[in-house]
Formats: sequence, C-alpha cells, structure tokens
Amino acid sequence: MSAGICAAGTDVRQAGMLPTPAISFLTRKHGAAAGVVISASHNPYEDNGIKVFGPDGYKLSVAQEAEIEAMILAAADDDERRREKPIGIVDRIEGASEDYLAFLRGAMPDHFSLNGSRIVIDCANGATSNIARTLLETWGPALVVLFDQPDGININRGCGSEHTDTLRQQVIEEKADLGLAFDGDGDRMIAVDETGRILAGDQILAIGARFLKGQGQLTNNRVISTVMSNLGLKKALQAMGIEHETCRVGDRFVMEAMRKSGAVLGGEDSGHMIYFQHHRTGDGLISALKLLEAMQRYKRPLSELGRMMTPYPQILENVPVREKPDLKAIKDIQQVIEAVEMRLGERGRVLVRYSGTQSICRVMVEGPDEREVGACCHAVAEAVAKAIGA
Repeated sequence: MSAGICAAGTDVRQAGMLPTPAISFLTRKHGAAAGVVISASHNPYEDNGIKVFGPDGYKLSVAQEAEIEAMILAAADDDERRREKPIGIVDRIEGASEDYLAFLRGAMPDHFSLNGSRIVIDCANGATSNIARTLLETWGPALVVLFDQPDGININRGCGSEHTDTLRQQVIEEKADLGLAFDGDGDRMIAVDETGRILAGDQILAIGARFLKGQGQLTNNRVISTVMSNLGLKKALQAMGIEHETCRVGDRFVMEAMRKSGAVLGGEDSGHMIYFQHHRTGDGLISALKLLEAMQRYKRPLSELGRMMTPYPQILENVPVREKPDLKAIKDIQQVIEAVEMRLGERGRVLVRYSGTQSICRVMVEGPDEREVGACCHAVAEAVAKAIGA
C-alpha cells in the first residue's frame, strides 16, 4: 500500500498497528489528505481489505469508494502517466500511540477512577493489544488481559467480540466486575456482565443513552441505530422519552444519519458505537470507557444496568451464497418471507440482507416467542439456501 501511494507521488506516514478509530484521529491531527487502514475488521485475516477516511476523519461515502474503485480498475493502461510523477517518501509517525492514548483519556472526566474494580479484557489478538491495557491502567483497576499476542494470522480466531466464550468464563472465574471484548481493528466492543452474560451493542447503547440524557448531554434527545437493532431498544428508548431513528446497516450510515439529525449517540447491535462529542467514527475503547463511566455514575453492577433494555428473542442464520442477486426478485424467497411476516404480524419482524464483507446472506427474525422465531428464521434460511446457496 505504501509503495503504491508513493508511486502516485504522495508521501506516506505510517502509524504502525493501531485501532481503526486511531487513524481517523491521526488523519485530522496531522492534516493528511486521507487515512488508510488495512484490516479484516471482525473477520479472519484472510478477509483483509482497505478502510479509508477522508481528511475530516469521516469514513468515505459509498459513492466515493465506488469512484476510487473505478479509478483503480481504469488505471491498468495508465502506467506512462503515473511514471511521470515524482515518487513519494515514507516515514514513521513518532508517538502515534501516545497521541491516541492522550486523545482517549481526554474523553473522561478528571475525577474518574477504577480503583477497586476488576476487569477482564479480550483484545482479539488485534489492534487493541498494544493499547487497551495501557489505557485502562490509567485509572487503577485490576486487569486480566486475554488474547493480546497478535502474530498476524491469529486475529479474531476464537476470540474478540465475535467469540466471547473464553471471556465469559474468565469473568466468572476471576469474579470480575465485567469483561470487555474488542474486535480485531478495535472499532467494536461487546461487554460481559459479572454473571457472565453478554450485553450486545443495543443494550450498551441504551445504557449510554440514559447516561447522556441524565448528564444533559444527549443533544436533540435522539439516538440512531440500524434496522438490525432489537425491538427491545426501541421500547427502552420510548420508556426513557428518547426519540429513536433507524438507518441502513453499517456504521457509516449511522454516522450519516447522526450528522443529518444532530444526534450525538448512535450505534449497531454488533458493537459499533459512536459518541459524536468525542469521535467521528465508532471507537471500541471510547465505548468501553463510557460504559465504565455510566457504571461509576449509577453505582450499580452491569447486570442491573443491562436490564434497562429487555431484548426480544432474535435468531440470526448466516447462509453461504454463490451469488448476490436482488432478493426481492426471487419469488420463492419472497413467498416464504411474506408468510412469516403474516404469521408474526406486529409482534415481530423479518430482515434478510447480504453481508457487506462475505458471501453470506443474513436472515434475522425477531419476535416475542423464541421457539416460533427460530422456526420462522429456519424456514426463511432454507428458502435462501435452496434458491442461491453455495
């Protein structure tokens, strides 16, 4: 990547291995034209791709990414023009980790302390491995750190926000106050309460919403989440008197909706959360700090705070697919979806969509009865597999 950028006549400043949100911050701090991250996000290393931030620290829009992709594909016959440009240089950003740590610490109040608490953290053998421990040690907790030995290929392998079994077990064994799991590139965070129960992103978002509202910091009294959010989040926010708006799946679309509506809090059930007063992208470490701040403010265990939202039973099946045609154009799939929607009525919902990073179709069904939801989800997944399964 660095060689290609230099060949195009642009200088490169390497920040080393840092979480994706750190690159958003550093892009703005150093006045760069763009920030680039090589990452598989929450997936195995084989899925490595490229994330790009603009000079303002926001992720590029879908249209901008498509334009860049078209330029790359069109450049195959343009070697002569590129050779006429001067060659860029590569240097290292000294103190990048320290700058990012200072940025993160600045998100917390002066009186904040974690003395007397015990926390287990799972770094997914990823980008938070070199920074999460140092950050949390600032406030004096007892820490147990898991999966912080990246070797380039063990990232997200049986660990991190997608695989929390080990974290849950350690929280119970260590009698910890909570566990925090990050994904490989550090922009997601999932929590485990003191009983070993997982709190998904929607529950953490509900806690954050109530906390910000109580502090008088929930500008425009609005929270943004995606269409994948649990129905329980909507009901919890309604009970708090907070407006709730949904958008397309993807943290970039959450941010777009936040900027449009003036909201300062948004997120996804997957663990992406955006605290706009602190950052311009989802940041798992900031999400963790804000959850810890809420726990300190309410002086209640995480298991109690998690009850601010009661999740509806939600079943998700991932169906490997050989292609990604328009789902609405496949009659056999639509007939099953419509039958399930009629069966559930206003008690639940069905959402079928393709993964943005893998050859997978995600089938999600939600409703008040787990057995009924499971049967409905399996019926839709079977229809998808029969029509376009790999």
